[in-house]
Amino acid sequence: MDYRPGKIEELTFYSEELQEEMTLLLYLPKTYSPLYKYSLLIAQDGKDYFMFGKLSRALDELSEEEEIEPTIAVGIPYKSVDERRKMYHPDGEKVEQYVRFLAHELLSYLDDLLPTHKMGGTRTLIGDSLGGTVSLLTALQYPHTFNKVVAQSPLVNETLLNKVADFSSPNALHIYHTIGLQETEVKTTDKKIADFLTPNRDLYQLLSAKGFSYFYEEMEGNHTWRYWQKDMPRALRKMLS
Repeated sequence: MDYRPGKIEELTFYSEELQEEMTLLLYLPKTYSPLYKYSLLIAQDGKDYFMFGKLSRALDELSEEEEIEPTIAVGIPYKSVDERRKMYHPDGEKVEQYVRFLAHELLSYLDDLLPTHKMGGTRTLIGDSLGGTVSLLTALQYPHTFNKVVAQSPLVNETLLNKVADFSSPNALHIYHTIGLQETEVKTTDKKIADFLTPNRDLYQLLSAKGFSYFYEEMEGNHTWRYWQKDMPRALRKMLS
């Protein structure tokens, strides 16, 4: 089968919340037309998802096979490892501003620019590691704005667990959550070695107990794109079909 690629272009706009110009990578499927409505996928670590996660190729192939709804994807690249941690970490200096940026500024900009459905059930946040963490944090704060979350090997700490424990509407969210069995000694951005597997199991127990619409799997693999990329098609099928 001939998988013709969609189109990827770069956009910029100024964020008042973050007080900086933000770069966006916009993926439009090959059949894109402003006459139709589209689901929206927003990826933290946006450049990495397109380069290492092969996000656009997965979307192309799944769209060609009609396994997912027509979807526009937007990737948000980070400017530096330090800035990424400030915006994505549950205790980061800019995480509150970044969450508001996603839910208010970015979404308003995209909904004005693109023919999206403008409903929470057609919007998915996706992220790896800290990107998965901030995606889940954002959906917990704005469950009717972002109804679906893909969290690949998220960093889990007490702040995130407390947010989940305090969340009162678990039926409002649909969560896809994976972690690698070898993620017991992960080098973090602050140069420490951390066990990701054990706290992710704690998150699994909590999400399951609260009754979220939830998919969880522990996979063979470590904290690298080699495994997140392999997991991409299944994650997209479950969230975008």
